[in-house]
Amino acid sequence: MAGRAKGNRRSKIIKGDRVVVLSGKDAGVEGTVERIIPASGKVIVEGVNMAKRHQAPTRNVQQGGIIDKAMPIDASNVALISPTDGKPTRAGYRFTPDGAKVRICRRTGADL
Repeated sequence: MAGRAKGNRRSKIIKGDRVVVLSGKDAGVEGTVERIIPASGKVIVEGVNMAKRHQAPTRNVQQGGIIDKAMPIDASNVALISPTDGKPTRAGYRFTPDGAKVRICRRTGADL
């Protein structure tokens, strides 16, 4: 199916999650998710997939020059880190008795 949008699935990774990179040049690096891009199924992780970008001086950035910028990485190439044992895990959901939906760690069953 050529032309099908890749990012039409909802990722269980959200902003602020601690993740580990599974593949690519930064494999094994841990970081925090800064931003989610659902349309393309990508995430931006701090300190991962850095690229040099030329920045012109603007009102926000007083000094221009060459800056390091974190570029998007596919969400399938990162895994959540379990809060209990620090190993990569998947996320799941469960409902509390009062009806609230919470994310859980598939490895240990702990709340994320």
